Amino acid sequence: MKKYNSYKDSGAAWIGEIPEHWEVSRFKYSYKFVNEKCELDLPKIGLEHIESWSGKLIENDTEFEGDGTYFRKEDILFGKLRPYLAKVYLANFNGKAVGDFFVFRPELHIHPEYGHMFLLSRNFIEITNGSTYGSKMPRVSPDFISSLETIIPPLSEQTAIAAYLDRKTAEIDELIADKKRLLKLYEEEKTALINQTVTRGLNPDVPIKDSGIEWLGKIPEHWGMKKMKYVISEKLKYGANESANEAIREHPRYIRITDFGNDGKLKDDTFKSLPPEKANEYLLAEGDILFARSGATVGKTFQFKGNSGVACFAGYLIKATPDEKIMLSDFLYLFTRSGAYDSWKSSIFNQATIQNIGADKYNFLEIAAP
Repeated sequence: MKKYNSYKDSGAAWIGEIPEHWEVSRFKYSYKFVNEKCELDLPKIGLEHIESWSGKLIENDTEFEGDGTYFRKEDILFGKLRPYLAKVYLANFNGKAVGDFFVFRPELHIHPEYGHMFLLSRNFIEITNGSTYGSKMPRVSPDFISSLETIIPPLSEQTAIAAYLDRKTAEIDELIADKKRLLKLYEEEKTALINQTVTRGLNPDVPIKDSGIEWLGKIPEHWGMKKMKYVISEKLKYGANESANEAIREHPRYIRITDFGNDGKLKDDTFKSLPPEKANEYLLAEGDILFARSGATVGKTFQFKGNSGVACFAGYLIKATPDEKIMLSDFLYLFTRSGAYDSWKSSIFNQATIQNIGADKYNFLEIAAP
């Protein structure tokens, strides 16, 4: 991009300098606030339909109640609650906005795509975020937005800017898609490596035998098979049935299924805690492994190792404490990251209509044991 010949102060600290021939005007003179109720049977959009920072529409089958605010093609939907300010969507159809939205209609001197990009810019999101009020559900005031300054390039330049951003963001999206495809391949390679190693060991030429387990196949001749209940030092234990209402860093962290992903790490942004008196019975020790027992992520595992602070675990998780005289915690955890473990889960699901793995089933998980 070429620099312009001269610049001027926009008069707004959050905007800074702009090209000399551009104009600055109040938001209310460039965008109309739309508040038209609609009873027609039109497509509905909620906040969960819009991807933050990209403005992309996400497919969702959520059913909404209420009439919603009517919007037409080229209107801009803006999430007005603090967590959703970056959910900004340029409509390409007529519909109804359900929930906490502002609907803005660009005036004739604003190119809709340029206006969409301006409202989605980090500076605009940050200035509106800093103005939010209310404790439970902080929101931005329509009066505040009305008084904000907006940048108005000539319409021909707005069109050129919108076209440039469309082209460049499409290129970036393609690069991201390529990276995701590559990461998926690496993830598949990692899973295959783990599976090969925890079921065959490090020597590719070792004599092998049939494990006697259909979903596991062959294992090294000198290995054995052990059920889970024989490689742990105490009985499998269910977690606390307590609500996650607190987030006190000095108290034991309350680990739930949603707090860890497939990378084996705890998420910091989902931190919840339990009071010590409620957590004491469910505290985790170094090397404990948690197994998800129900829900969409049933069978997912987490190894409590190398984490700072004290933690306990929730009721939809089951704790296994490996007996390291028999099986290392690291080995047991890696076994649960293998394709063999996935095959075992599938064999369990094939026998039940509800995807649920309780302690009774985990106890009898067969593990290849070097």
